[in-house]
Amino acid sequence: MTEAEIAKERERLADLALEIAARRGEETTRAALVSETRLTRARIETIFPDEEDLFDATVERWFDPEIAMMEDVLASDLPVNRKFYEFIARRFVRRREEYARDPGLYRMLCELGAARYERVRSFVDLADHYLCEIIAQAQADGHFAGLEIEDARSLISQMVSCYTMPDMVPLLEDRLTEDKLGSIVDTLFAGLSAQNGGARGTRDLRAA
Repeated sequence: MTEAEIAKERERLADLALEIAARRGEETTRAALVSETRLTRARIETIFPDEEDLFDATVERWFDPEIAMMEDVLASDLPVNRKFYEFIARRFVRRREEYARDPGLYRMLCELGAARYERVRSFVDLADHYLCEIIAQAQADGHFAGLEIEDARSLISQMVSCYTMPDMVPLLEDRLTEDKLGSIVDTLFAGLSAQNGGARGTRDLRAA
């Protein structure tokens, strides 16, 4: 097989692996692919030399739509605050829909991602990189004054984590809404900066 043929077959089998996982309620192995297809084990092992290769391919297929969403937002000419909202909201809506479509599969994928975080970290890092690009655009427009980009990214990530972390969807469900996210983004753009507004003004906690 050529490299292009292997890449195409890898994507097809990764999609099939997700379907099998949804049907069986467990992670799909190479042996499961052999039993579900007419392919030989040797053929499967050519495409996925070890089990982790199959896992990686499955994760890539799950994240592909989100990468496309992020890149579409980055390439847009939206105002930066709207761009920031769309960057988070589109992925959140997609995850909410995936959870509603198959809660069991969604929870299983979250558990697998948590158990093998190092295998999915590149996707998290990519999202952070794109977020930093939007933060840089916002700072060029005068927002987030005095903050280094990485400091702004860390603060913002903590504030919107319930919308960006996949496992928050099953935990919070209908308490997460686009309107609430919009209010959070508006608040960020209204006042996030390096300025100390007084909340850190005492060394000790004091009774009112």
